[in-house]
Amino acid sequence: MKGTLGIVGLLCVCALVWLFVFGRGYWYPVYVKMNGKQTVSDVVNKYGESAEGRLASAFHAAGVAYPPKEIALLAVKADKRVELWAKQDGAQQGADWHLIKPYDVLAASGELGPKLREGDRQVPEGIYRVEGLNPNSAYHLSMKLNYPNAFDSQWAKKEGRTEPGTNIFIHGKAVSVGCLAMGDPAIEELFVLVNEVGKAQVSVIIAPVDPRKQSLLPADGDKAWVATLYQDIEQAFLAVSQP
Repeated sequence: MKGTLGIVGLLCVCALVWLFVFGRGYWYPVYVKMNGKQTVSDVVNKYGESAEGRLASAFHAAGVAYPPKEIALLAVKADKRVELWAKQDGAQQGADWHLIKPYDVLAASGELGPKLREGDRQVPEGIYRVEGLNPNSAYHLSMKLNYPNAFDSQWAKKEGRTEPGTNIFIHGKAVSVGCLAMGDPAIEELFVLVNEVGKAQVSVIIAPVDPRKQSLLPADGDKAWVATLYQDIEQAFLAVSQP
């Protein structure tokens, strides 16, 4: 009897841990509703000083003034890495990008290849913008990308894919279903930085592999449009990292 109760207790603990870690999307909105929402300004007041201190050090080491004029986040799915690049203040369009720091992606579901539909667990591949900052994310903080963008929507419509997916974020914690989970310190830095420079001055380029090491080539069986997508990604990625 005691052994059975012990097993049941252990299973309950495991279930609670699983719910806490992987079920945040279910219970965290309730928590926010009970405790009140915070604003972007609240987040900046709470994390801004420490986040900007870390960022300023990285910018100084890279020889770039903080805050920058424009930033780009270059993500490589195969390497689980996001690089922060910044354009030197006063630089002309398309010139003078500098690598500021790399971040590890702590979790990202799916495999190499574009996102096609809702529920496929794929991280999108393409050239995106940040369209919103969420200070009440179930994953600490998050930044919403404009997926599906015009290219994604165009081909989804042509192929009759009525639900190409939505709600793709760069966020904190280390759990992901189709998003890029960066951990809390990293998302605090990126959230504060994007708020500082403005969403319109941020580009996010997500590539399957690093185009500085190999050309982006569609896999066997990919749709014909994937070749065009990969050409666009490679060009945009290299324009920042190898101008």
